[in-house]
Amino acid sequence: QVQLVESGGGLVQPGGSLKLSCAASGSGFGFRPMGWYRQAPGKQRELVALISWDGNTNYADSVKGRFTISRDNAKNTVYLLMNSLKPEDTAVYYCNAKIPYTERWYFNWGQGTQVTVSS
Repeated sequence: QVQLVESGGGLVQPGGSLKLSCAASGSGFGFRPMGWYRQAPGKQRELVALISWDGNTNYADSVKGRFTISRDNAKNTVYLLMNSLKPEDTAVYYCNAKIPYTERWYFNWGQGTQVTVSS
């Protein structure tokens, strides 16, 4: 059973940067497309960025040009570099892999990491 552990969040001023990490224990990580998701208070969880096993990426329009997703399959880790942060980026950030054409997930959700953008 793969366990996901997100880290790297914190409090940052508008315009600042953070780099999130998602470390997976166990097998089954390397060939899954992985995504970063976020959930702000009172809002539904939304997709932020996706990366295929071989590095192809997709981003939500709201973060294009500011966020960069990457992965190191040898380390079973996915990263999210967030630049030019805005208050509306404030949320709990999670990683996971969605089963195609379903609303189900390959892995159990981790605890997430809180990102707060505020002056």
